[in-house]
Amino acid sequence: MANIKSQIKRVKTNAKANLANKSFKSSVKTALKKAETAITAKEANATELVNTAISLVDKAVTKGIYHANKAARIKSKLMLKAN
Repeated sequence: MANIKSQIKRVKTNAKANLANKSFKSSVKTALKKAETAITAKEANATELVNTAISLVDKAVTKGIYHANKAARIKSKLMLKAN
């Protein structure tokens, strides 16, 4: 553990952010998996699930969790499966 007061605070905020980012990444992965299974099962709500997954991926980019190129790759793969 650090001795400097600002570094102690920084460690705490990094831990908090790490938990938040991990939680958001998990929700994105869950949405992607749901969309992919709906596509393969040819369910009626597949397009809706794809749209929510893409929306979450875009939010992850704005939050700085994913790089823009990674998000583009994810969305491209999902749209290829959907079409």
